[in-house]
Amino acid sequence: MREKYSVYCPATRAGQKLVGYKLEFLILQRRAEQSSMDENSSSSSPLLPLHESSSSSSSSASTLKSVLTVKNLLILSGPLLCSLICLFVKLDGGKMLGVLAWVFVWWLTEAVPMPITSMSPLFLFPLFGIASSDDVARSYMDDVISLVLGSFILALAVEHYNIHTRLALNITLVFCGGDPVNPQLLLLGICGTTAFVSMWMHNTPTTVMMMPVATGILQRLPSGEGFCKAVVLGVIYSATIGGMSTLTGTGVNLILVGMWKSYFPEADPLSFSTWFFFGFPMALLLFFALWAILCLAYCPRGSAHTLSAYLDRAHIKRELDLLGPMAFAEKMVLAVFSALIVLWMTRSITDDIPGWGSLFNDRVGDGTVSVMMATLLFIIPNKKQQGEKLMDWNKCKKLPWNIVLLLGAGLAIADGVRTSGVADVLARTLDFLGQTPYLAIAPTVCVISGFMTELITSNNATTTILVPLLIQIAKNMNVHPLLLMVPGAIGAQFAFLLPTATPSNVIGFTTGHIDVKDMLKTGLPLKLAGTLALAILMPTLGWSPCLCQPQNWTTLKPIQYPFFLTHVYILSGRPAALSFLY
Repeated sequence: MREKYSVYCPATRAGQKLVGYKLEFLILQRRAEQSSMDENSSSSSPLLPLHESSSSSSSSASTLKSVLTVKNLLILSGPLLCSLICLFVKLDGGKMLGVLAWVFVWWLTEAVPMPITSMSPLFLFPLFGIASSDDVARSYMDDVISLVLGSFILALAVEHYNIHTRLALNITLVFCGGDPVNPQLLLLGICGTTAFVSMWMHNTPTTVMMMPVATGILQRLPSGEGFCKAVVLGVIYSATIGGMSTLTGTGVNLILVGMWKSYFPEADPLSFSTWFFFGFPMALLLFFALWAILCLAYCPRGSAHTLSAYLDRAHIKRELDLLGPMAFAEKMVLAVFSALIVLWMTRSITDDIPGWGSLFNDRVGDGTVSVMMATLLFIIPNKKQQGEKLMDWNKCKKLPWNIVLLLGAGLAIADGVRTSGVADVLARTLDFLGQTPYLAIAPTVCVISGFMTELITSNNATTTILVPLLIQIAKNMNVHPLLLMVPGAIGAQFAFLLPTATPSNVIGFTTGHIDVKDMLKTGLPLKLAGTLALAILMPTLGWSPCLCQPQNWTTLKPIQYPFFLTHVYILSGRPAALSFLY
């Protein structure tokens, strides 16, 4: 045992000698093998590689494969389609038509990120001789853009101080009823809160903020419960409906206002209050239609006892108590936000009762007020830390610049379509609207726009494409442009059928509570209800005194509208009030 141990254990003298001999032998053997390999390689290898052609061909094939990807082909399709249109389409404004094809291909395929595509008119318009760089750049800092920027900063302040969660829980606590929980009232409270928040914020941020609140309420319920489907559908659709009622609620309304100002600078602008008097009743009708559809489909009479086993007022009250009392900063943000709403509503009231904007010779716009009130957030202290204000620029890094750039691109494209003559060419494809009965114009335009928005996957892009065409058609028909523009813009917001139609739908779809079948089941009757509501309101509230005011019109033919005991006026000649159209 001792001799055996001495062989394998380097601690002994004999073992150390054996290990040393073994290591020396291995080193010499390794050197000999290396030298023989070097000699063989040097003697057998030629001066030039024999397989250079095969290796180069394989590398070129891999390079070609990396270049010819689907993404790169989609990127090339934009300029390629533009070149084909410019070469072979011999029409007025052919270059503008090619640029439109380029931009819309990139928008629809997202081959290039949408914010970058939205900046492409800044270089495409000057290069193709459509407009100067200064003229295009002005569209990206319009009063409408100022309105958006100020509103987004205020929305970020609301989100930062968690005011939306407090508001949602308070309203839900009020509407949940007693014991057992009333699911219809609770659904009304959740949807009503979402719609109210969406009136002052963009649809997508509203959905992003309200969906966690809604799913937090539903986390105790079984995943297959019908009430869960109703709440998720209610949040995504209420965000869309609430955005219709105000100018700041959605980018579509802002694009509409910007195009109205761009095409008809001599006309009275669409102010916040002007749109609100029409948009709010429209949204209210659609909201109650949504609530009724969800209650009939997902909230049967016996659902109250089922929900009471999982959800009660105590749970909601605990969530509210965790937020604690309102701090000074929250109160000041609410005060600034409330003051902004009052200033928006009173800047321009009626012709007989001028608003406070007349004190400044009507040089003040809604964007002026929005930026001014947003600036106050950077001045008023929050009383949490010494020298700290309600907002700082680090909190504004989440500003949705993609929406701002998209709005700027929409305004730039509207100017290009107007000045290049493309609107006249494209409007001929919708000439059949001229043969449509007057009372059917609004629902027909709404249906066309609503169908387009499901396919284009962007209600802002749908509005940008369709509204300039509707303006030209209105000129050809000798009707007020807003009678076509408003249904086109509102119809573009009726994206209720597919998950990919709007980002809000995507957010709701990713919760796992709903599927395409649920969206079709709720979205189709909601789309029909919206079209019917628009058909009712356009000849009534949409006529006078809200939107299309027939002031000084010389030839008007009154036609009795029996369902609502009012008069709808049809133009029988060219109105003097619309002389700026011609």
